[in-house]
Amino acid sequence: MSHRYVGKPIPPQDGFLKVTGTATYTFDLELPGMLYAKLVTSTVPHARIKKIDVSRALQVPGVIRVVTGREYPYRVGMYAGDRDLLAIDKVNWVGHPIAAVIAETLEAAEKAIDLVDVEYEELPAVFDPLEALKPDAPLIHEKMEEYRHSPAFKPIPGTNIANKFTLVRGDVEKGFKESDVILDEEFHISHVSHCYMEVQNVIAHYHLDGTVEIWTSWQNVAPVRQIMALSLGIPHNKIIVRIPFVGGGFGGKAGLGWEALVAILSKAAGYRPVKLVFSRKEQFSTAAVREGFHAFAKAGFNKDGRFNAYSVRFILDAGAYADYTVNVGRAVGYSADGCYEIPNITVESLTVYTNKIPTTALRGFGYPESHWVLEQIMDRAAKKLGIDPVEIRRINLVKPGHSYTCTGERLREDAGDPQKVLETLIDEINWSKPSGNPSKPWKIRAKGLSLFVKGPAQPPNAAASAILKFNEDASIDLLIATGNFGQGTITALMQMVAEEFGLPLEKVRVDYVRDTHKSAYTWQTVGSRGLFTDGIAILRAIEDAKKQIFRVASEVLRCPEDQLELVDGEVRVKGKPWEKIPLQDIVMGYTYPNGNSIGGPIIGRGVFMSTHTTYLDPDTGQGNPTIFHTFGGTAVELELDPLTGEITILKAVQVLDLGKVINPLLVKQQTHGGLIMGASIALYEEIKFDERGWVINPNFTSYYLARIKDIPREVVGRYIETPQLDGPYGARGIGELTMIGVAPAIANAIYNAIGVKLNRLPMNPEYVWKTIREQRPDLVEEAWKKFSKYEKVVEVAL
Repeated sequence: MSHRYVGKPIPPQDGFLKVTGTATYTFDLELPGMLYAKLVTSTVPHARIKKIDVSRALQVPGVIRVVTGREYPYRVGMYAGDRDLLAIDKVNWVGHPIAAVIAETLEAAEKAIDLVDVEYEELPAVFDPLEALKPDAPLIHEKMEEYRHSPAFKPIPGTNIANKFTLVRGDVEKGFKESDVILDEEFHISHVSHCYMEVQNVIAHYHLDGTVEIWTSWQNVAPVRQIMALSLGIPHNKIIVRIPFVGGGFGGKAGLGWEALVAILSKAAGYRPVKLVFSRKEQFSTAAVREGFHAFAKAGFNKDGRFNAYSVRFILDAGAYADYTVNVGRAVGYSADGCYEIPNITVESLTVYTNKIPTTALRGFGYPESHWVLEQIMDRAAKKLGIDPVEIRRINLVKPGHSYTCTGERLREDAGDPQKVLETLIDEINWSKPSGNPSKPWKIRAKGLSLFVKGPAQPPNAAASAILKFNEDASIDLLIATGNFGQGTITALMQMVAEEFGLPLEKVRVDYVRDTHKSAYTWQTVGSRGLFTDGIAILRAIEDAKKQIFRVASEVLRCPEDQLELVDGEVRVKGKPWEKIPLQDIVMGYTYPNGNSIGGPIIGRGVFMSTHTTYLDPDTGQGNPTIFHTFGGTAVELELDPLTGEITILKAVQVLDLGKVINPLLVKQQTHGGLIMGASIALYEEIKFDERGWVINPNFTSYYLARIKDIPREVVGRYIETPQLDGPYGARGIGELTMIGVAPAIANAIYNAIGVKLNRLPMNPEYVWKTIREQRPDLVEEAWKKFSKYEKVVEVAL
């Protein structure tokens, strides 16, 4: 079936506003009478607060108030409910907010925070999650049992374990006994920052009547309102959350933000609006980042390559607060089997508190971590068994309609085609053809690949809704709460509406400000779910509107409703296109020549609610956790310099089964952007801490991000369309998928070429250089010989 808009490469509809600098962000907003807030943060990692003296700060001209945690001892959160607005009795990391200065000017607030004197009684600190698990480790949250936890999570009071996720399927001990080859491996990942362009910033206005208005740079309005209502005891209808343009999120603006704190500051400042804007340094040291990660894996394979048993322990370094990371730990656990049939599997995933910066979600939500482990195990098992890495994957790939995941979910028949993903991947990277000659004689060229799968990590009742209303000229206002922070979902959803009504795309409008009082509800814009869940809600709203339109048109045209169709903005009789009515004559009600009228304004309403997802069993992890699975794969051809440890990606291929590509241009942008982000995290990015837990690289000078020179020279995207029958036009999500497989593909390329195991991220030149020298000193010696010979040849030539 041909489409007018769906499947077409239409540019993002908000692109013009962004590139011309006319898009309005929270940072740009100024309200009458607005005050400015800055945070006083801890300089020690773990201590009781003995005294806070604010007298000197209050003497700064323009300072209105200095607020401390004991004045407002609230705890906030979505899943763990573990974070204070400001430190109440003690501090838990360097950067922990202790007090907030509110002033007439930003300059006054910045000056005053340096004049707040804090007296501490230092406590023993713990920075390593492995040490934090020991019985004698310093306890970071002594009152964990008092926190408001979601029932989906299992904290262990009296320890530093914020959540324990357990998964059991089959008999893993029996599986190991029956295995011919067993691997034991360890893997580690450093903390990383989201590095979005717009730092976190909030404006709050607490009104005298109890209404609270929020403007924030966040990914979705509903969770902000929900957290504030639950934590501060404010009725939902008294909280108005507005989100204008957002300068990037990547999961870091999805969970717990600073809105509740700034609302309290507004109240404390005499009900005047207050604005809080983080500096880039504060973004690195006070706002949440992605967790550190450790994995201890044991895998058993049969001689024929069959994956027989898998036991893995994940330990997440959640930092001082873990409100969203507990859910990341859950997702890491139930995604441990990736794309493969593993009959016997046990997983323990522990989310652990330490005295470091708090953590939260980041693009991929635990799946990059679990795949970093699993996909390297596949290649190492293949080498040990003498099997090609592609063949071992063919042997173990899940078969939709037949296979079960490690949570016991039977994959839908239309879940996708992982086999076709693999075959397309190896064709595009020319797997069977040896790599070409390296650019220098001592360098090494190599190919590697990985497969991946992901679905949204969401509760079973994560709903979405949509409302569309017509204007007099048959243009449409689409009311949705889907977040808009660069991923392009809004444009794809607009394409669906224009397609279904046969209208020009410019006649469909979505307000760029999300507003809890005006936008339809959606749970969150996370997990690559927006196109799927909100798309379904929109198609149901369209169906609802069409029924109303056809009901009126059938009376006017004297034709049964099932004989009508919508084409090019007109209602027509099927087979008699000359018998028609323009939409604009119907959508506000139809008026006969004598003035009699029927119908009325058309308003369509649609909802999405998952019907088959469940909670996971707390003891076995069994259940149906997600609404779709998107299968994909990444392959790379790279060049390694063994003398410097530098890795250069020459070519990268991404293959995904998206069900239906709604907008090829946006998909291409996601493919390239996700690949670059994945490569940056794989090769360069790392938050570094000193021995006291200070972040020592809180800026883009010392925190290295991939630059233009680091981008792969060639990026290929290929997309398979195995429609999921309950998806919008058969589509599944893509947003996070495109970075999941990058790191293991790079590591596998190097392992396949020289047998060196890279178990730690990032794989920066220093780490790679050291690891090659430890595992392959002969290779280094050979490379030096080639380098010396080459240099002599160059000297002679010159």
